[in-house]
Amino acid sequence: MTVAGRTRRKDAEARRGEGLAAAVTDLLGGRVAVPAAGPAPGLVAASVPIEPFDAVALYAAAVEAGYEAVLWLQPSEEFALVGIGRAWAVEPSGQERFRAAEASWRSLMEGARFGRLAAARGLGPVVIGGLGFSGRVPGGDDVWQPFGAAALVLPSLVALGSASGSWVTGSIAGPGDACAQADALEGIWARLSARADRLAPAGGEGAGEVPRAHLEIVHEWPTSPHWRHLVGLMAGAVGRGRLDKVVFARRVDLVSSVDLEVAGALRLLAASAPESAVFAFRRGDSTFLGATPERLVRTAGRSYSTAAVAGSIRRGADEAEDAALRAELLASEKEREEHAVVVRTIRRQLEPISETIEVAAQPSVLVLCHVQHLATAVEGTVRGDEGLLALADRLHPTPAVGGEPRHLALAMIDEHEGFDRGWYTGPVGWLGPDGDGELMVALRCGLVSGGRASLFAGCGIVADSDPDREWEESRIKMRAVAAALGRPGDEP
Repeated sequence: MTVAGRTRRKDAEARRGEGLAAAVTDLLGGRVAVPAAGPAPGLVAASVPIEPFDAVALYAAAVEAGYEAVLWLQPSEEFALVGIGRAWAVEPSGQERFRAAEASWRSLMEGARFGRLAAARGLGPVVIGGLGFSGRVPGGDDVWQPFGAAALVLPSLVALGSASGSWVTGSIAGPGDACAQADALEGIWARLSARADRLAPAGGEGAGEVPRAHLEIVHEWPTSPHWRHLVGLMAGAVGRGRLDKVVFARRVDLVSSVDLEVAGALRLLAASAPESAVFAFRRGDSTFLGATPERLVRTAGRSYSTAAVAGSIRRGADEAEDAALRAELLASEKEREEHAVVVRTIRRQLEPISETIEVAAQPSVLVLCHVQHLATAVEGTVRGDEGLLALADRLHPTPAVGGEPRHLALAMIDEHEGFDRGWYTGPVGWLGPDGDGELMVALRCGLVSGGRASLFAGCGIVADSDPDREWEESRIKMRAVAAALGRPGDEP
């Protein structure tokens, strides 16, 4: 099954989640009513198999119907999660948000009742969301206000599509008759999956096309002159030994005369960056979307994997130029220095809790649609019971998005960057009932609301950074989302 686009129509009723209510009844041993005035019961969740589904179409159907919705799509791994509604959530803030989120999720799972149909990754009740770059609560007029400092949400319905099968999980975590609530979820699933069938592209797979939008730049933070000043200032600080590296970001706000087409943009991102994690989080009228290539951490039992991704160069016009640029990237002292800072820091953060740790001897080149990166894989096993969120707490923010030393780099960013990053460069992903899951770093992304979009990109500044080259690198990094939203050419 290709979760990015293939829809089977051979048995529509069989794929609509019929059996959710029966599965919940089986879990509870009958129809047990919970008094509305009494304490909320523990989580009750049930999964039933479904036919393969079109993930983007299902997400679009949920948004169209007015539900809070989330898409998590990894085309190259044939893995997709689509979350619909909200059964439960934890929305922590501040520096302790990782620990607070982990404690809340573990507490909920202690009394949970759910069945496992198979040992499939991502099956069962999962929370999906983001933990923000800084943990700062956005102000009332901030574009990030609908998203908060952080949020991990347990959707009422989660559709999982994978190479090993497809399932829908219904989750109930509130007072009332759980079986009656499961009946209602079954009806919602039937309506949305039927609507998704109609929204899916004819003929199955296909990225489709997004109409070219007349997107005009209305604001930039920082401006080009200010950027030149900042890069020079930070490069000087690195050269004097105050810093090893600092990452500065740009934000570009664009406006269109028509509403931007999110579903089409997601299809184009999935087609152009299949090796990335394509994501979309819908809050009210705003959508945070992107296609990030950078894993913060993935866990499976006591095993973990992460990667250092830092050091960049553009793509070429053909394979010969691509190869020449890859060679230039691998030979670049500046890019190798920036990359080495990230590798050293990841090793230092993980070694104290690792029973084993393996770091690739040399970086490889990760080739994306518009840019190429140096990448070094890191794998290991933990000594204790540190799970996904505990490992993420150690790693975030890596020097690839913050800098080194961390505290000084973050202070420089707060003082000079000029805008709140919100969820940009923060961890986004999912966490399962067994504590395993995956978090990626929110890169190659944008925030869309109606006909407005804010795009983000950052650059690592070291001693010999050139302001013009860093500015151009940030423009290249924004192209994937800008093009998916319909902006032609090589802008912004």
